[in-house]
Amino acid sequence: MNIKERFLKYVSFDTQSDPQSNTTPSSQKQLKLAEYLKDEIISLGIKKVELDPSGIVYATIPSNNGNIGDVIGFIAHMDTSPDASGKDIHTNIIENYQGDCILLNKEKKLVLDPQEFPDLLGLIHHTLITTDGTTLLGADDKAGIAIIMQVAQYIQQHPEFKHNDIKIAFTPDEEVGRGTDCFDVQKFNADYAYTIDGGNIAELEYENFNAFSATVYIHGRSIHPGYAKNKMINSLRVAYEFDSLLPVHERPESTSDYEGFNHLHDLNGNCEETTMEYIIRNHDLELAKKQCQNFNDIADFLNKKYGYAIVEVKIEQSYLNMKEHMLDHMYIVDYAKQALSDCGIEPNTIPIRGGTDGARLTYMGLPCPNLGTGGYNCHGPYEFVSLTMMEKQVEVLLKLISNNVKEKSNEC
Repeated sequence: MNIKERFLKYVSFDTQSDPQSNTTPSSQKQLKLAEYLKDEIISLGIKKVELDPSGIVYATIPSNNGNIGDVIGFIAHMDTSPDASGKDIHTNIIENYQGDCILLNKEKKLVLDPQEFPDLLGLIHHTLITTDGTTLLGADDKAGIAIIMQVAQYIQQHPEFKHNDIKIAFTPDEEVGRGTDCFDVQKFNADYAYTIDGGNIAELEYENFNAFSATVYIHGRSIHPGYAKNKMINSLRVAYEFDSLLPVHERPESTSDYEGFNHLHDLNGNCEETTMEYIIRNHDLELAKKQCQNFNDIADFLNKKYGYAIVEVKIEQSYLNMKEHMLDHMYIVDYAKQALSDCGIEPNTIPIRGGTDGARLTYMGLPCPNLGTGGYNCHGPYEFVSLTMMEKQVEVLLKLISNNVKEKSNEC
């Protein structure tokens, strides 16, 4: 099976995770893809495969060179974002893209326009795969799965390709921040790993946001509107007031690069009670803590203004920046840079404006930077992927493995 066939098969599975669920995985439909991947790995002749009760697929390609070289792991996630439907995905394949507008959906008037999405201009002559504008595509992160599986197939079909143990894991629930809750680092038993997820394959990422979540509860006073004067306190209006007191320049639409943000992603309520859900992000931990403190300060201000505990704030830590731990393991980043360069790609280290399973795994003792897949505009109907980049990333991972074996052989 080639990488295009693999990817198209994987996106046919609806694996949307559910942030409201308390089960593991958060949606049972993720297990259908997990079962398929387990069977596919076995069909390649790889015998050490396990699908554990939490929905994680583990596999080991055993060494064929007397265990020379590092034990390297590759990880991708199976779930797709709750932000958009991942059911009944209809793909469109554009061969030899020429830089023009791509019509996704005539009825909805959805177009991938290079002026709006300038990344397209760097993909001239690539083969692209898009949606039909009714769902997301699922390149995040089924492109990563397809890349890893293509590497596994190559290794199995080419016994002359020498390598130490290669570890593979496919996780559920990354999109809802629970992808590594049940990950067994000891069982995985890799010296280090790479998540294969995200955008341009030239981009190498080893620092991410410090992430917190904030839930703001507004306790209003509901009175019949005909008799409400000097009595009613509308929780919806207080919610608007709370949000307006947060810095305008710290919203996602106003930030880039290393700038942090507060993102109001959900609001539900009525006159009596309103709940607001925020995510708080910053690469600098001290600045992130100041943002969290700002939430509490605004709550204190409004509570004093209204004369009772009208606002209640609950803040939880989601994950931290892996950079602090990666600084002691920068050789892992250097290995990836060398592999990219050897494959004719100029590496570009950038901060992740989000998080990956790799961030939490790094804190769990498994150093785990991120390599891209060629996916763009994830979590919505404008999502697309460069098949050309996916194919090239297979070459990069194989080069990374072979370079490591050569280096360790020379040391011996």
